[in-house]
Amino acid sequence: MGVTSSDWQVPSLATAGTAPDGTQMAAVELLVSDLDAMTRFYQEAVTLDVLNQSGASATLGRPGTPIVTLRQEKDLPGPDRHGAGLYHTAILFKDESALASAVASVAQRAPGVFEGSADHHVSEAFYFHDPEGNGLELYRDRPREEWSIRPDGTIVMGVDPLDPNAYLLRWHDPDASAPEGAIGHVHLQVGNIEAARRFYVDVLGFDITAQIGTALFVSAGGYHHHIGVNTWNSAGAGPRAASLGLGDVRIIVPARSDIDALTDRLRFHSIPAADDGHSLRFEDPWGTRLAVTPAT
Repeated sequence: MGVTSSDWQVPSLATAGTAPDGTQMAAVELLVSDLDAMTRFYQEAVTLDVLNQSGASATLGRPGTPIVTLRQEKDLPGPDRHGAGLYHTAILFKDESALASAVASVAQRAPGVFEGSADHHVSEAFYFHDPEGNGLELYRDRPREEWSIRPDGTIVMGVDPLDPNAYLLRWHDPDASAPEGAIGHVHLQVGNIEAARRFYVDVLGFDITAQIGTALFVSAGGYHHHIGVNTWNSAGAGPRAASLGLGDVRIIVPARSDIDALTDRLRFHSIPAADDGHSLRFEDPWGTRLAVTPAT
C-alpha cells in the first residue's frame, strides 16, 4: 500500500507525462545486515511503528501506510558509495510540528547521524544516515500555492540555509503525539543524467520538474518530485552489483490499466519486465529494481 489520500500528503494535478497523475511512491525496501539494530533506529529514532515483523524482515510506517521494509541479507557486501543505488529515502511529514518532532527524536536517540538541512523553496528538509549508511531525508512541504512555477511548467527549487536549532526551538512540542508520515520521494544515484532522463521520462512517463546540472527531478501529477536522480557521487557508474542498501523502489499507480500501458511502453523500448499479477517488476539502466503496483 502506498501513500494514502489524506489531504496533507502528495497532491495531484493533471500533467502531460504518460505516468498517471495519481502515481505515488510506496514503501522503500532496504537490504540490511543487522535487522535488529536497523529496526530499532527506524522505530525509536525515526518514530515509525513496526507494522509487521516476520523472520528476516520488518516493515515500519504508520497504520495503513508502510514507509520502509527492512530485509536481512547477512551475506551481501556493503553498498558502493560511488555506485548506482540509493541516495536517500525521503519521509514526508504533515507540518512543521510533525517534522520537528521526528527531527528531534533522531537527534536525541541517534546522535552523530545528522548530515545537514536546507530550505528548498517547495519544502524544508533535514538529512541523516541510518546505522548502515543509507541516506534519509525528513521533510515537510510548503503549501502548493507558495511554489513558484516557471512558464515551461518546471518548479523553482533551491538550497537555502535552514537552521536546525532555530527550527526545533520554534516548532518542537515534546508532548506531541507520534508525527504522521509517508513516503514522499526517493532519490537515486545514477551513472548518467541523460540515460536517466530517457528511462524515467521517455519510458516511464514522468514529467521533468527541475534539472539542476548533475541532478534531475521528475514527478507525476505536478508534485515537485517523486524521484530524484543525481551523479554527485556516481558519475559513470555501471550496473549495480548485489549489495546491501537499496532493494526495490516501489510505486503505486491508480489502476490495473496503468500497469498495462506501462507494460506496452517497456515492451516498445525492449526493457524486460515480469508481471506476477500483482506487481510489474523491471530494472533501470543501472540495475535498480522497480516494482509498480495498482492501487485498485
